[in-house]
Amino acid sequence: MSRNTVFGQIINEHLVAGEMIHGQEIGIRIDQTLTQDATGTMAALEFESLGFPTVKTELSVNYVDHNTFQDGFENADDHVFLRTFSAKYGAVFSRPGNGICHQVHLERFALPGKTMVGSDSHTPTAGGIGSVAIGAGGLDVAVAMGGGPYYIVYPRVVRVDLTGSLQPWVSAKDIILELLLRLSTRGNVGTVMEYGGPGVSTLSIHERATITNMGAELGVTTSIFPSDEITRDFLRAQGRESGWRQITAPPDAGYDAVIEINLGSLVPLAALPHSPENVVPVSDVEGTAIDQVCIGSCTNSSFKDLMTVAGILKGKTAHPGLSLTVAPGSRQVLLMIAQNGGLEQLIASGARIVESACGFCIGSGQAPPSNGVSVRTNNRNFKGRCGTASAGVFLVSPEVAAVSALTGEIRDPRNGFGNPPHVTMPQRFVIDDSMFIHPQEDTTGTEIHKGPNIGIVPENPPCPDLIQGNVALKVGDRITTDHIMPAGRYLKYRSNVKKYAEFVFSPIDDTFAKRSLALAEEGHHVIIVGGDGYGQGSSREHAALCPMYLGVKAVIAKSIERIHAANLINFGIIPLTFISAGDYDRVEQSDILTIPDIKDSLYGDGIFSVNNATRDFTFDVQSRLSDRQKEILLDGGLLNHVKNMGRKEYG
Repeated sequence: MSRNTVFGQIINEHLVAGEMIHGQEIGIRIDQTLTQDATGTMAALEFESLGFPTVKTELSVNYVDHNTFQDGFENADDHVFLRTFSAKYGAVFSRPGNGICHQVHLERFALPGKTMVGSDSHTPTAGGIGSVAIGAGGLDVAVAMGGGPYYIVYPRVVRVDLTGSLQPWVSAKDIILELLLRLSTRGNVGTVMEYGGPGVSTLSIHERATITNMGAELGVTTSIFPSDEITRDFLRAQGRESGWRQITAPPDAGYDAVIEINLGSLVPLAALPHSPENVVPVSDVEGTAIDQVCIGSCTNSSFKDLMTVAGILKGKTAHPGLSLTVAPGSRQVLLMIAQNGGLEQLIASGARIVESACGFCIGSGQAPPSNGVSVRTNNRNFKGRCGTASAGVFLVSPEVAAVSALTGEIRDPRNGFGNPPHVTMPQRFVIDDSMFIHPQEDTTGTEIHKGPNIGIVPENPPCPDLIQGNVALKVGDRITTDHIMPAGRYLKYRSNVKKYAEFVFSPIDDTFAKRSLALAEEGHHVIIVGGDGYGQGSSREHAALCPMYLGVKAVIAKSIERIHAANLINFGIIPLTFISAGDYDRVEQSDILTIPDIKDSLYGDGIFSVNNATRDFTFDVQSRLSDRQKEILLDGGLLNHVKNMGRKEYG
């Protein structure tokens, strides 16, 4: 039905397996890959483990943007590892300080009509330029780097029909917040959001990228805009016009659903703590006292965003009762706001200018005070993600953040601030690619450096036909990958699974890791029970890899988000969902569960019978897996499966 959509056209050009029928698994050829240092170290180790001789994509880039704070030797060692790995195997390396992967990739590499997978959930940012860009676990990215296809279930394609134009003080951030208000963060798995309509022509590429970036919070497969003359203008300004092609959907393109948004009817919005779906008009929370304002992240750190903020702050000083931090999204943005006077205005306002990196968005620096209120332009506000468990984070546009920084309270900029500043987009951006290290053709003698914190990829045995174990943890709804594998100060252990696994579920239960490891050492399997939207948020595969290391064999939840479910399969953990929601209430932590006949159930109707020996009842759960995924599970994960199948099957 959706073959003629923008998404469908690109997929059709890259299809290598399966049919483009909703609900069926397809394999696509991948043109580009993206990793960053928090996920890229493990992806690189997995690439090595798989035995691929070289990178086979058109382009693979390893960015350093997450673990840039040098707290000990671990992060610096990871950066050297990624640099030498890139040189050895043929990837581009983006040096620390070059900027946030999504912002930089949009500026310098992303192209309309290309496919990309990235080991970061906000990879769909490149959808703003007309790429099919999908967030995935590092192991899937490693396979793609080696030339293997990437597999997804062919999704529903929903058209978001934009009409009209944004009113003063309303921004692209409010468009995606409006969608989160309507659709929430749950129930959108297996969907692509494709934007169209006359309102598209009113949005710049950076505005489009803000929308596709935060589309990740909807839980969709990806988001995409058409490639039009505005796309061409952006690429021309970046010196890359030769890569432009027009990709639009014909009037008779078939969509599975249509959502209409009149841009002129939108108002400034805010997502309240502690979820991006808790959206209300800014006017509803106007007057809320704040302690901190942070402007930046891969969602809102473009030249347009920061020049707008600089224009609002010009000649004024941030309120004395708060801390104001600004993080340019890339070195290009930093250079350009410096040349255009914006940086001077920001500094004069009292803003703290921090590195062009992920920083505060991932809880690496700028933690709010105890019980503090932080207003931020990033994409997630999960409890504790900012580094302070008792703080609350409000997600807003750069415009709302700037006027709030001046007043010390959340303010609707439509009230009392006149007209917003006008930002003229440059005819040509500053182009300086000196912070990229491109691979040499001859890699003879190139050695890969591995520091003492860099471990090995743990092995997992084949799936047993009988899972008998303990419910080591039962959790509720909206459990994110931040709950499962916390970031912040723990990020430096991403390349050391044995160490990082010590912190699995530590924000919820800091005894989980020790208890699970003890159960596994005694020969018991470990089972996790979850609620709705289990595994939402980041693409971090460590939220599956580290539990696998601790002996987890199955996750049973009301629903499991797409990337996390794929990561569970990749590491040999069976993702199962309750058929009856009432059975979730009947299972308790520490119950002993038995799941027999795994292979027969997988290849049968996908229904598994689970016996709760502790409470003496039996209930059914289900899986909806492709034959390929079933084979991966039975092999004990994708690493084993690729080795068993032979690398030729995957590249």
